[in-house]
Amino acid sequence: MLPNADRRQAVQSLYNTYPFPPEPLLNEPPPGYNWRWHWTAVHNFCTGRKPAKQAIRILDAGCGTGVGTEYLAYLNPEAEICGVDLSEGALKVAQTRLQQSGVMRDGVSFHHLPLEQADQLPGQFDYINCVGVLHHLPDPIAGIQALAAKLAPGGLFHIFVYAELGRWEIQLMQQAIALLQGKKRGDYRDGVAVGREIFASLPEQNRLVKREKERWSLENHRDESFADMYVHPQETDYNIQTLFELIDAAGLEFLGFSNPDYWQLDRLLGKAPDLMERAKTLGERERYRLIELLDPEITHYEFFLAKPPLTITDWSQDDQLLTAIPDIHPCLTGWPSRSLFDYNYQPLELTEAEFKILQICAENGDKQQTVQAILAETGDDLELIRDLQRRQLLILAIP
Repeated sequence: MLPNADRRQAVQSLYNTYPFPPEPLLNEPPPGYNWRWHWTAVHNFCTGRKPAKQAIRILDAGCGTGVGTEYLAYLNPEAEICGVDLSEGALKVAQTRLQQSGVMRDGVSFHHLPLEQADQLPGQFDYINCVGVLHHLPDPIAGIQALAAKLAPGGLFHIFVYAELGRWEIQLMQQAIALLQGKKRGDYRDGVAVGREIFASLPEQNRLVKREKERWSLENHRDESFADMYVHPQETDYNIQTLFELIDAAGLEFLGFSNPDYWQLDRLLGKAPDLMERAKTLGERERYRLIELLDPEITHYEFFLAKPPLTITDWSQDDQLLTAIPDIHPCLTGWPSRSLFDYNYQPLELTEAEFKILQICAENGDKQQTVQAILAETGDDLELIRDLQRRQLLILAIP
């Protein structure tokens, strides 16, 4: 195995050759949203309440060509945004991206820096976004620890890393390409050419070909994506056990996965009450492991960590809920309409009562009406508010 410095240089060379992600540059702000890049949505998901301030500091750790950075800057106009990356080529694209779309502004900056040297950045950050990066570091634990040290008390940390079970065929193709490259390994353009020739030559019913067509071909028509997937010089794929070893090494609090529906065992074993009963004896991490074993399509883990102290708001007490100030969730597509998409782009149909409550909340603004005042107007009960909050259709602020 190459020394860490050489592996880091190999990764840098890959992304200078193929800047990633390869999304096109736009002459306008980015379309839509990713709620994980929206501070209010993230804070609400993690704590159950609206954040007290918007003027925060955000670190996009491993920003690449700035796709996520652009959203972070656009969706959080009061925040200071700092993007860092190992690749000079990717950073040039990132700066061009934000300038061309008009999202570049005061308070947005980029830095050429390995994540392991995050201590060179001034101050601490309220929110750290690290998507698709830690698994490409020579020492992911050193990387997550360096970033954890830059997280402010009460700060939130969003992480995306690869999962080994759903990437089994990718691992095989990576090894096959490396064998055929031989001494040319490290020539990433040659690796892409070899990989594409392999796929073109394999029988149509070959398992690797079928997986590529079913899952990855739409994005892999671009060489940048193909290279990132199949000829990357440094990759660590995780399972639940090794994932939590990484998390534990950070010394932070695990808040949960950002796709909690996947991690519900009843969607897999709900028809077997006896097995569900047996599963109650398992610890949380054992249940997570059981789920990924029974549904091994998972290709990545996406989750949130926090640096204590962090208060999670519990709205089970009626008196506290009545005094809360509700607002509509900022990431609803199709509003105002009874037929729309929720923060996770899942379609939903609102009842007349739900729509009316959300209308009032959307107009609350300067009125700062409490839940109690709104319910006095509509005649609804607290359970409707709780249900809308639980489904993240509205968010609640503590007055």
